[in-house]
Amino acid sequence: MRKWLVVPALVLLASAAATRSASADWTLTPFIGWNLGGSTDVNAGAARDNASNLTFKNKVDYGVSLAAMGKGAVGFEVDFGYSPNFFERDPSGSGFQFTNDSNVTTLTGNVIVAAPIGGHGRSIRPYVVGGLGLIRANIQSAARVFSTVNKNDLGLDVGAGVMGFFAQNIGLRGDVRYFHGFRGGEDDFTGLALSDFKFWRGSIGVSFKF
Repeated sequence: MRKWLVVPALVLLASAAATRSASADWTLTPFIGWNLGGSTDVNAGAARDNASNLTFKNKVDYGVSLAAMGKGAVGFEVDFGYSPNFFERDPSGSGFQFTNDSNVTTLTGNVIVAAPIGGHGRSIRPYVVGGLGLIRANIQSAARVFSTVNKNDLGLDVGAGVMGFFAQNIGLRGDVRYFHGFRGGEDDFTGLALSDFKFWRGSIGVSFKF
C-alpha cells in the first residue's frame, strides 16, 4: 500500500503548485510517439522460466500532456500515454507471441524545469522533466501459455525536450523520455525496487497554450 500513497501525494503537490501559480500558462499537447528499447519481466504460470527480460520491437505510442508553466523555470505536467500492441513480439525472434490486445498505459505527474529563450509569445523552452505515476501493462499470450496479466505498477519517467511557439498560442513540442517500473523490494522505507519493465519513448506534438 505504501507505494500507492506516492501518486496521490504527487497530484496534491501539483494542485497546490497550480493554486500558488494562478498566472501560469496552461499548455495542452496531443502527441504521437515511438517506443524504443522495450523489455519486460513477464512472470506468469508456465511462462515463468522463459519469459523474463523479454525485448520487443518498436511500437507507436500516442497520448496527451497538460502542463502549467509560469514566468519562472519550474512548472508541472500530467502526461498520459497509450501504446497498443506493445507486447507483440518481433516475428524474427523466438519465444512467446502476444495478442493484439496487449498494451501499456502510462499516467504520470511530472516536474518540468525549463529555460525560456526569446520574447513573450514567440519563445523556445528547452526543458528536463521527471516524475512518478502509474504504468499499467495488459499482457495476453496468443498461444494461451499463461493467463491474462494486468499489472498496475508505480513507475518513474525522466527525459528532456524542447517546446517552441511560432505564434502566440500555438507551437510544437518534442521530447524523449525513459520509463521504468517498480516492484516490491526489500527496502524497509519504500518497499520498492526497480523492475525489469522499462522502455524509451520519443514523441512530438502540437501545443495549444491558454
